[in-house]
Amino acid sequence: GEALGDRGEDAAARFLKRQGYYILARGLDSPLGELDIVAVDGRTVVFVEVKTPRSDDAGRPEEAIDRVKQQRMTQAALAYLKSKRLLGYASRFDVVALTWPKDAKRPTIEHFKNAFEPAGAGQFFS
Repeated sequence: GEALGDRGEDAAARFLKRQGYYILARGLDSPLGELDIVAVDGRTVVFVEVKTPRSDDAGRPEEAIDRVKQQRMTQAALAYLKSKRLLGYASRFDVVALTWPKDAKRPTIEHFKNAFEPAGAGQFFS
């Protein structure tokens, strides 16, 4: 289980770098919530959730982030921005979904930008 997640995160980080993103942090685990990857896209701080579904029947990966998860990610993101004094920057939440076809050397990667609005955080963009 865990190995697939790590592999997925590695692949997602490489993918984002190829898109010109700068990776700030990975695997942040705070009491508020987890953040898989924190990156910078231009002048926007991007919080990336990496999904490595085992098969297509698990529903769309970007739908796998429920409200509770969104709230936890939002809180963790806010705490991160505050701690790094980045609250003045625009930020968004992306999902990178990796599907590993059988016998494939590399995953199929889908990138969903603005996968969801920050949950319960009216103050997020103020």
